[in-house]
Amino acid sequence: MRTLNVGMIGGGFMGKAHSLAYAGMPMFFWPAPAIPFRKTVVDINEELAREAAARYGFDSYSSDWRRVIEDPSIDIIDIVTPNHTHAEIAIAAAKAGKHIISEKPLARTTEEAKQMLDAVNEAGVKHMVAFNYRRTPAVTLAKKYIEEGAIGKILNFRGTYLQDWSAHPDSPLSWRFRKDLAGSGTLGDIGTHVIDFARYLVGEITEVMGTANTWIKERPVSSGSADKLGTVKSSGNVQKAVVDVDDEISTLLRFENGAVGSIEATRNAWGRNNFLTFEIHGDKGSIAFNYERRDELQVCFSDDPDDRRGFRTIYTGPAHPNGAELWPIPALGIGYGETKIIETHDFISAIVNDTVVSPSFQDGYRIHIISDAILESASSGRWVKTVEPQQTTAAAVTVQDA
Repeated sequence: MRTLNVGMIGGGFMGKAHSLAYAGMPMFFWPAPAIPFRKTVVDINEELAREAAARYGFDSYSSDWRRVIEDPSIDIIDIVTPNHTHAEIAIAAAKAGKHIISEKPLARTTEEAKQMLDAVNEAGVKHMVAFNYRRTPAVTLAKKYIEEGAIGKILNFRGTYLQDWSAHPDSPLSWRFRKDLAGSGTLGDIGTHVIDFARYLVGEITEVMGTANTWIKERPVSSGSADKLGTVKSSGNVQKAVVDVDDEISTLLRFENGAVGSIEATRNAWGRNNFLTFEIHGDKGSIAFNYERRDELQVCFSDDPDDRRGFRTIYTGPAHPNGAELWPIPALGIGYGETKIIETHDFISAIVNDTVVSPSFQDGYRIHIISDAILESASSGRWVKTVEPQQTTAAAVTVQDA
């Protein structure tokens, strides 16, 4: 069986998730399309890299990602670093002929995402952006029902991603609150997952009407990084720095196929942990999903008898997408790790079989264009078309009633 050597750049939380997927994929999908071998892991210094290799089961470690990209034995570069590093690493990896999987969002900006897309297309390597939530079996099942016409013509999409981990004003400033490192705030961090759902399940988004807010405008910083972050002094002599990204976004949507919808994303929703949801209405039925109950898909079909019509629950299991490879009993339970395992399988399969995998860098680039349009709309108060930057004209921005 073929082996593919993985060089993983980054040893934090996402490194753990990806490492688990490399180890688990052949256990679930057997025979595996290929065996991903955890060859080299990179972190910011030798000590952290050594620890990551021991913890995540890598054969070797390094503090220099360039050396790993230059290693001719490496087949795959896995980017699990903060957003501001994605473009440089991915472009170098593509030039070296490596297949690339990158965490989302693809980059900080649309311009960086386009450079990454151009690089992988020119090199002819496989590329994937890790919007793993679409690999949840219940979400894939929703896609199957939609493609079969079970809910008819789609009329409306409603999506949310609500968290509360940054709702407290004393939550410290991290790279996720800095535009120069993250690109955007809640929109790029979690809102893009809902955009991916909308495009995957309904179709292309052509126009948006958005709002964006930054509710907590300053956050505490450590004394060592205070000066370079432009700190201010608050009462109690606590040093704080300005937050220059969004805490919350809301947007209306228009789709290419005539459907409409909305997206809301915030990290300031007390009581919400990982509340990623969608509800889709068609002219023959509806589908609803909540990631906090990820084994369940709620469905209602118009041809149900009047006295039985209402949402009912389908528990995903062996009869559903990827069910035969996961667990043998419906509702036995899957987790975040299983979505990463399925994602890894699909990426490795694309490399071995020379097929297209999605979401690709093209999808990641398209999501950046949509995100830019949301922020532009939030600033202008207008509907904004989601056209590529070079196509933007005065006609691309239209004024409509909200």
